[in-house]
This record gives sequence, structure tokens and C-alpha cells, in this order.
Amino acid sequence: MSLDLGVLLFIIKIIFIDIILGGDNAVVIALACRRLPEKQRNRAIFIGTGLAVIVRIGLTAMIVSLLNIPYLLLAGGIFLIIIAIRLMTNKEEKHQIKAGNSLFSAVRTIVFADIVMGLDNMLAIAGASKGHIGFIAIGLLVSVPIIVWGSKLILLAMEHFPLLIYVGGGVLVYTASEMIISEPKLSSIISNYHDIMIYFTPALILIVIAIGWFSNVISSNNLTR
Repeated sequence: MSLDLGVLLFIIKIIFIDIILGGDNAVVIALACRRLPEKQRNRAIFIGTGLAVIVRIGLTAMIVSLLNIPYLLLAGGIFLIIIAIRLMTNKEEKHQIKAGNSLFSAVRTIVFADIVMGLDNMLAIAGASKGHIGFIAIGLLVSVPIIVWGSKLILLAMEHFPLLIYVGGGVLVYTASEMIISEPKLSSIISNYHDIMIYFTPALILIVIAIGWFSNVISSNNLTR
């Protein structure tokens, strides 16, 4: 696994996707540990996050293997487009997370909540990694500590620089388009319309970003009335 520019950009894409989609996971960690003393809180974050990374790598590897099922790449790509639109239109999720009263209960909450809430991350990373488990592991090991310790900064950056949300949505749509184009069942159609398919990815990115932007404009206009 030589670390050339292509590999570096590949890993950066995985890290970026996980950071963009990981804000909610950071909120869960904070909620799960809020009742613990400070020393136990830091320990619960460290242990819970470490276990969550290990579990997530394993589950992402399983998703990678499942992507060989016919039409699953297509379905995954469509699902990622929905996730991208949801991200850009800022659909808030309510977190019903029970705060742990002990180190064990807090760690358990972190791990299980991360599995449930991390499915979109896992799917996006599985699609972006193209089956390279090593890249998945590196991406998660770098991005998860950034999410945990820098979650407030990430959330503030997204609030003050809305363009970051659209960039993140664009990266997700790019990953989705790669998954759709890589669908073996569509290979004959793609090869027959190769000249048109060159424009598929940029067109899809522009369309989805436009949908997200118009949706936000309409929502803000409704709020001002």
C-alpha cells in the first residue's frame, strides 16, 4: 500500500466523509457521558470510542462484502444521495440518549448508539473505499478522534460556513455516483452510453446541490413570513 498522492487523496476523502457525517455521533457521546465524573467521563469516551471504531471497521468490512450483491451498489448510491440531501437541508434529529450512571453503561450506550447512528457513515465509507479495508481503518482511526475532541469546532464551522455543508453533500453525491456507475448490472447500459455517462457525475452533483439549496431557500422564506 504505497502512499502516493492518489492514495493520500483517497484516504482524505474517507476522513472527510466521516467527519461530515459524524457530528451526531459526537453529540451522542457527550449525552451518554454527561452524568459521569470528569475522570470517568474521559475514560468512558476513550474506551467507548475505541470499541466503536473497532466495531465500525468490522461492520464496514461486512458492508463492503455485501456490495457484491446485485443492484446493492445502485441502492446504496441512491441512499447516499438521500443522505446528502438530508445533510444539506439540515434536517435535525432528536436524540433520545439515556445518560449512563456508570462507566460500563456509558461505554455501552456509546458503542450501541454509534452502531445505529453510524450506518450512513459506514455505507458512505464502504462506497468510497472501493473494498480497501486498510484505507477504511486508517480513515476511521484519524477521523473519529477529530470528531470526538473537535466536535464543537466542526459544528461551529458548519454553522458559520454553510458552504462546507454543500461541499460535504457534493462529496457524498460523488461517492454515490461512483457506486452507481460501478454497479455490474448496469455495465452494459453504461458502456453503450459512455459519452453521455461522462457528464453523469458532475450533473448529479449539481442537481442534488441545487435541490438542497432551493430547499433551504424555501424553508428560510417560510420562516420569515
